[in-house]
Amino acid sequence: MRFNGHNLLAILVAAIVIYLIEFVIFAVMISGEQYAAMVGLNADQLHPERMPIGVLAPILAAIGLSLAVKWRGTPGWAGGARTGLLMAVFFAFATSLYPYVYGSNTETFLAVNLDHYLVCYGAAGAILGAWK
Repeated sequence: MRFNGHNLLAILVAAIVIYLIEFVIFAVMISGEQYAAMVGLNADQLHPERMPIGVLAPILAAIGLSLAVKWRGTPGWAGGARTGLLMAVFFAFATSLYPYVYGSNTETFLAVNLDHYLVCYGAAGAILGAWK
């Protein structure tokens, strides 16, 4: 199914892939205590009740990546992946610098976040580029 030239199924699959990769990184590979330390919080300051809202970020990212892939006109999975990597560095990672500069995020979390965005956005971009 398409909407304004965008494949809605590809957007949904890209969002699910982002969510699954994030789950592996932030729930399987990194413990809650490690995460809290990297963002400069203690376990009491984390809000697990907000986790259901977290599903919005991959959906919005997949929609934005679909727009960027379409605007760039880069065909195929490689073009989509390149677009995803550019968006990861210049938008997602760039935005994540604020909590580091003005907040309590550590250099370790900054590195984890960069890797996370590169993998998630690269994979999602490849899906969106290939699945037109």
